[in-house]
Amino acid sequence: MTDTIELVPDASDPETYFLNMGPQHPSTHGVLRIRLHLEGERILAADPIIGYGHRAHEKMAENRDYLQFLPNSSRIDYLSGMIYNLAYCQAIEHALELEVPERAQIIRIICGELNRISSHLLWLGTFVLDLGGFTPFLYGFDDREKILDILDSITGSRLTYCYGRFGGVTMDVDDVFLRRTADFCDYFKTRLSEYHELVTGNVIYQHRTKNVGVIGTELIQDYALSGPVLRAAGVAQDVRKDEPYGGYERFDFDVPIGERGGDCFDRHTVRMEEMVQSMRIIEQALACIPEGPIMAPKAPKRFRPPAGDYYFAVESARGHFGIFITSDGSDVPVRNKLRTPSFVNVSTMPIVLPGTMLADTVAVLGSIDIVVPEIDR
Repeated sequence: MTDTIELVPDASDPETYFLNMGPQHPSTHGVLRIRLHLEGERILAADPIIGYGHRAHEKMAENRDYLQFLPNSSRIDYLSGMIYNLAYCQAIEHALELEVPERAQIIRIICGELNRISSHLLWLGTFVLDLGGFTPFLYGFDDREKILDILDSITGSRLTYCYGRFGGVTMDVDDVFLRRTADFCDYFKTRLSEYHELVTGNVIYQHRTKNVGVIGTELIQDYALSGPVLRAAGVAQDVRKDEPYGGYERFDFDVPIGERGGDCFDRHTVRMEEMVQSMRIIEQALACIPEGPIMAPKAPKRFRPPAGDYYFAVESARGHFGIFITSDGSDVPVRNKLRTPSFVNVSTMPIVLPGTMLADTVAVLGSIDIVVPEIDR
C-alpha cells in the first residue's frame, strides 16, 4: 500500500501539472475520471475518481424482494450480464438449498460461456481501437453479433439478460439453438487465427503492450485481484476450477496463464486463450446435454432464505464476482453486498500507472477491462 496521493499543485515546480482524463474520455469505457499528475508526458501519480454513474444496486436490493431484484443483476456488469444473472440465481438457490435440473445446468453453462466470449470480443475490439487500430474493432463486433443473435433466440435480449430463474431457466433450448451454437464454435476456431495474425503478431501492438502496466504477484496479493489480470501474472486460479459451481466440475478445460510477468500483452494472450477454453466447454456441454425439465419442480412461490449469512461466487469475464447476502428469514434481504472485480482492478491504478507515459494510460486501463457500472454499483 502507498501513502495517500497529494493532488495539490506544487507552485514551486513549474515542470509538473495536473490533467483530468475523463469523465467523458471514450477510452475510460464509461464515466470514470482519472486525475493525473504529470511531468511532461510521464505520470508521477494517478487518482481514479469514481461515482459519476452510481445507481445504488446494493441499496435497491434491500428494498425489493429477491425476485424483484433479479433484472438488476445483469445491469451490474452489462458485458457479463448473463453470467451475473445466473450467478444471482445460484446464490439464492445456494441459500435455499434448491436443486436445479441437470438440463438447466448445462443450458446455463452454454449461455454463460457464450457470454464470456462476447465480452472478450468487445474487450479486444475496443482495446485495439483505443490503441489506434480500427479493423479488429469491426471484426470483433461482427463475431459478437453472431453470439448475440444466438442468445437473443432464447432470451429475447441482446445485452442485459434475465434468462435465469431461481431453480432453472425461463425457456428451453431447441435443436436450432444447439446447431447454431455448434456452427459458431466451428467458425470461430478458424476466425481466431485471423485475430492472432492481425493483432497478436502485430509488431506495433506488441510495442504498445509488452513490458507495459506490469501487475505482478505481490500487487495481486495485496489487492486480491482475480480473473485474467490474476492469471496474466502466472497464477492459475479460476473459480470454475477451484470452487466448481453449477456443473462445471464435469467439464475438462485449462486455466491459461501469462508468461511475461503480468503485462498488458499477457492480459491479451490470456483472454484470447480463454475464448478457446470457453468453446471447449461449450462443445462438451453440447455433446452431453440431457433431456428433462428446465425448472426445479419444488421451487417455492415466495423465496425466503433461512436467517443467516450466505456467500456465492462465480468466475465472470473480469474475475471473481461474489454475492454476500444477509437474510432475516423474510423475502427481502437485510444486506446484499456485491464483490465486483472491476472495482478491485481499478484500485490498483495509483500503483501501476506512476512511472509510465501518458499514452500508456490508455493501454493499461484498457488491458484490465473495467466496466464502470460494476464500480459505481
